Amino acid sequence: MVLKLYAAPASTASLRVALILHEKEVPFEFHPIYLRNREQKGPDFLEKNPFGQVPYIDDEGFGLYESRAIGRYIALKYAGQGTQGLIPPQTDVQATAIFERAASLEYAQFEAHASKIVYERVFHTAMGLSVDEEAAKYAIDQLSAKLDAYETILSKQAYLAGEVRDTDSNSR
Repeated sequence: MVLKLYAAPASTASLRVALILHEKEVPFEFHPIYLRNREQKGPDFLEKNPFGQVPYIDDEGFGLYESRAIGRYIALKYAGQGTQGLIPPQTDVQATAIFERAASLEYAQFEAHASKIVYERVFHTAMGLSVDEEAAKYAIDQLSAKLDAYETILSKQAYLAGEVRDTDSNSR
């Protein structure tokens, strides 16, 4: 049975999962959920994810929502195939801690501000809604300060999660 991905084509969270599936060379069935039609808020989808958000996967009867949790699940389940080194082996406690720190930084320090900018400047514009310029400017200012901190980190190492180890391989 092939993994099923329920996702919105324009959703960054959905694209995050699709990218990981492709990197890990996992075959999957794509089931589009159209946000504009509010399909994610319908009773059938709410049974899958009570928050009414995409993406959602069904992997042989195992259902999971939240893109970052799905990404980790796929990377762990299919560790031996596709692109290697997406996450460190869980037996390497220090590498895992550094990876989790980088993942937390992305979620807490970057995503909130970047999402607000995209939501206001891209989605609102595309849907013909008014843009809250004050909110967008605030998010840009906040993100700019966060990017300064990222620059400090990246001036000392190649990646937020540290250096690539000799045992890591980005080849397929």
